[in-house]
Amino acid sequence: MNLRTEMGRWTMTMAMATIFLIVPVGMAAGGRFDGKWLTTVSCAGTRGALGYSYRFESEVKDGNFHGLHGTEGQPGSLLIDGKIEADGTAKLFATGRTGSKEYVPGRDTPRGTEYNYSIEAHFNDKTGTGKRIEGRPCSLEFEKQ
Repeated sequence: MNLRTEMGRWTMTMAMATIFLIVPVGMAAGGRFDGKWLTTVSCAGTRGALGYSYRFESEVKDGNFHGLHGTEGQPGSLLIDGKIEADGTAKLFATGRTGSKEYVPGRDTPRGTEYNYSIEAHFNDKTGTGKRIEGRPCSLEFEKQ
């Protein structure tokens, strides 16, 4: 064999080894959190608004979180989406529409008004926690089903 053939084989072997080392790690990270999750959102009373808590089923697929409470775009709904990183940290984003005025700070916001906020969360294999960043204090709990 000549030097050119040997270098070509060595390059191919190294490329294949790199692929085998990288691909399983990436696949494992996404699959680690995949499945159904029970999501609980609890918000404290504030500025004359009552506190509330509700649960709904969410799903993680390929590390992407997606949860919907109610009917998307309708009053009283909440949609949460975002990415869970391999280390379990997640930056989620919630978009919702107000429901009954008793639960809205200030109580002068019309029913069905759109609102949104960011969530910082952390997941492990079976549970997770999160907190609302802007607006009224809210906490989130996640439990893998």
